[in-house]
Amino acid sequence: MNAPDKHLAQGAAVPATGQPHVHESARAQVAGGATYIDDIPEVKGTLHAAPILSNVAHGHLRGVDAAAALAMEGVRGVVLAQDIPGDPILATFVHDEPIFARDKVEYVGQVVGLVVAETVMQARRAARQVRLDIEPLPAVLDVREALAAQSFVLKPVTVRRGEPEQRIAAAAHRLSGSLDVGGQEHFYLEGQVGYAMPLEQDQWWIYSSTQHPGEVQHWVAHALGLENHDVRVECRRMGGGFGGKETQAGHIAVWAALAARKFRRPVKLRLDRDDDFMVTGKRHPFAYDYEVGFDGDGRVAGLRLTMAVNCGFSADLSGPVADRAVFHVDNAYFLGDVEIASYRCRTNTQSHTAFRGFGGPQGMIVMEAILGDIARALGKDALDVRRANLYGTTERNVTHYDMTVEDNILAPLIARLEQSSAYRARRAEIAAWNDGSPVIKRGLALTPVKFGISFTATFFNQAGALVHVYGDGSVQVNHGGTEMGQGLHTKILQIVADELGVPFGRVRISATDTGKVPNASATAASSGTDLNGRAAQFAARQVRQRLAEYVAEKQNCRPEQVIFAHGQVSTPGAVMPWEQLVDDAYHSRVQLWSDGFYRTPKIHYDKHTLTGRPFYYFSYGAACTEVAIDTLTGENRVLKVDILHDVGHSINPAIDIGQIEGGFVQGMGWLTTEQLVWNGQGVLATHAPSTYKIPATGDVPAHFRVELWPEANPEDNVGGSKAVGEPPFMLAISVWEALRDAAAAARGGGPVRMDAPATAENVLKALRA
Repeated sequence: MNAPDKHLAQGAAVPATGQPHVHESARAQVAGGATYIDDIPEVKGTLHAAPILSNVAHGHLRGVDAAAALAMEGVRGVVLAQDIPGDPILATFVHDEPIFARDKVEYVGQVVGLVVAETVMQARRAARQVRLDIEPLPAVLDVREALAAQSFVLKPVTVRRGEPEQRIAAAAHRLSGSLDVGGQEHFYLEGQVGYAMPLEQDQWWIYSSTQHPGEVQHWVAHALGLENHDVRVECRRMGGGFGGKETQAGHIAVWAALAARKFRRPVKLRLDRDDDFMVTGKRHPFAYDYEVGFDGDGRVAGLRLTMAVNCGFSADLSGPVADRAVFHVDNAYFLGDVEIASYRCRTNTQSHTAFRGFGGPQGMIVMEAILGDIARALGKDALDVRRANLYGTTERNVTHYDMTVEDNILAPLIARLEQSSAYRARRAEIAAWNDGSPVIKRGLALTPVKFGISFTATFFNQAGALVHVYGDGSVQVNHGGTEMGQGLHTKILQIVADELGVPFGRVRISATDTGKVPNASATAASSGTDLNGRAAQFAARQVRQRLAEYVAEKQNCRPEQVIFAHGQVSTPGAVMPWEQLVDDAYHSRVQLWSDGFYRTPKIHYDKHTLTGRPFYYFSYGAACTEVAIDTLTGENRVLKVDILHDVGHSINPAIDIGQIEGGFVQGMGWLTTEQLVWNGQGVLATHAPSTYKIPATGDVPAHFRVELWPEANPEDNVGGSKAVGEPPFMLAISVWEALRDAAAAARGGGPVRMDAPATAENVLKALRA
C-alpha cells in the first residue's frame, strides 16, 4: 500500500448521494435501448392472447360461443374458467374476485376468457368475434345509489373522537354540504403486459410489468395449483405504474400463464389502450356529505363527515385506500371533535385500485373544501382560516387516530412560501383585477400537505436486498423494489456507492426478481427508497465491514480506522485502490457479497379501531397556485405555481424535483381535465385519449417554481431523506381551491359547490348554482 493522500482522506470528493445524478437508464431510454416487457425477444413458438370482454354491466352468463373466432386464421383456441387448474378465485386478501367470469358478469369490460392466436392482431380480431349469451340483471352504477341500497364490498368503518354533535350544535357558525370527486385513469405509457414461459418440471418464468412481483408470483402459483417456488417473476422496469400495476398487473400475468399452461407454449398478453381502460380499475371516486361547526376565526369546533367510496365490483385494495382516506381527512389540521364514517360501496364498474396518494388525496380534498367555504362564509382569507386550524407542536398535536405529530414544520413552511410567493401582494392584485374584469376572473390559493409515510398494513414495511462485489471491483445490487420511472434504482445505486466508497459508475442494478429477494412488498406507499434503499445500504455495509476487518488485521489498526471513499481504501498508514483490495480479499477468501434486511421501526396500528402509529413520519409541503376562469365558457387555466416541499436531505435533487413537478401536474389533471364518464348501461364512455384528457405540456404554467425545504428527516431514515413519490400529488389541491376562489369572485362571495374535476361544465355549474 502507498502512503495515504491527505486530500482524499479528508473527504474532498463529492459523494454520490445528495447529487443530481442522471437516471440510471436515461441514456438507454433516449437511445431506445431500454428493454420493456414487449421489447423482450420472443421465444420460438410464442403465442399471443387477447381478452374476451363482457358487454353487459351485470347479468347471468349463460354461454360463450367462440365458433366464429376459432374459425379465423391463426387462432389456436380459447381459455375460459373451466381451464383453471387451481383456485378460480384470485388470491386476493378478500378472495372475492374471479379470475374469469363464470356464471355471472359484474361490469362492462370484465374478462370472460382469452383468445389465443399466432399473432397479436389475430388474437384481438378474433376476441371481438366471440359471442356472449348474457341475461341482463339490474346494475348499480352510482355510488350514492349503492350507499342507499347498502351495497358494500366491505363493512363500513367509523372513526370518532370527542362529541362532534354537541360541538357543532354549540358552535357560533355552522355549514353543511356535499361534494363529488371523480376517479382517475392511470394512463401509464406502457400498458398492462405479461409474458409467461413454461419451463421444465412445471416451473414458470413470468415477465410482468408490475409494482409487486411477489404478489404476481403468489397469484400465478395459486391459479396454476402450484407452490410459490415453482414460479419466478422478473421485472427490469415499467413504463409507469402510479398504483395501477400494484395489484392489477397480476391479472394479466395470471391470464397469460393460464393460456401458456393450456397450450404448452409461451404466451404474451398485452392489452391495447382501449381494453386497458375498459378492464382495469381507476382511482376511487368519492362522494361526501358533511356538517361542520366553527368559531369566528374559522377554527373547526366539530365535524361530522360521511365518505362513500366507489369501490367497483370487488374489494381489490379498496379497504386500505378507504382507510388512508380516513387517516388523511385532517390533512394539516387538528380535529378535536370529529366523526368520520367510511362506506366501501359496491358498484357494477371496474374494481378500483391503488393510485398515487392511495386515498390520501380523496381524504384531504374534502377538508380543504370545508375550510375554503368556512373562509368564504366568514368573509376571511382562506389562508388565515387554514393557519388557524393547523396542528400545533406541543398541543393540538394528536391526530384523530391517536398518533402524535412529532415533526411538525407546517407553520414555518407555510410562512416561507407565503413570503416567497408574494401571496398577500398577489391577493390584493387579483382582487383589483377581478373588480375590473367582468368575464375573466382570477383566483389564488395556498394549501398545505401533511402525508403519512409507511404502508398502513404494518407487515408490508419490510424489505430485502443483495449486494455483490465482483473480483474486478464492480458492484451489482438487487432489491425487492421496482423501477417505474421514479428513479428508485438510481437512488439505491447512489446509496450503495457511498456506503462502499466507490464511484457511482462502479455500481449496477439488476432486474427485480422473486428468485433473488423473496417476499418483497409492493413498490408503493412512497416507501420504495425508505425500505429498499435501507436494505441495500445494510447489505453493502456488511460487505464493507468484512473488508474493513480484513484490512485492519493486515494493517494493524482498528476496523473503524479503515476509510472507504473515492474509490480508495485508507488507513492511518496507507492507501490502496478499491480494486486492489477486492482482489486481495477474494484471494484471501473473504466473503464479497451480502444480504440486507430492513423493517420500519416504531409503527403499530390496530386495523379494527384504526388507531395507533401507522406512519413512521410525515412529509410536508405547500403550493400557491393562481388560476383564471372564463365565466362565459367555464374554460380555466393555471397561471402560476410556487411550491415548497419537504424531502428531508434529498438523495437526488433532480429526481425529487422531477417527482414534485410530475406529481403536481398529475394531480392537476385529476382535478381539472380527467373526467371518467360511465353511461346508463355501465359503459365507460371516456376510454381513449380522444375522450379522456390528461394534462399536456401546454397545460403546465410558464411560472412553475419548486424549492426544497432544507432540513433533514428527524427520524433515522436513509440519508436523512423523506419519501417523495405521492405527497406532491396533493399539492395540486391548491389548483382546485384557486378555481373555487375565482368562482366565488364571479358569484360575489359565499361558499361554492364545485364537483371535481373542474371541467368547463362543472365550473359553469358552480357559477350558476
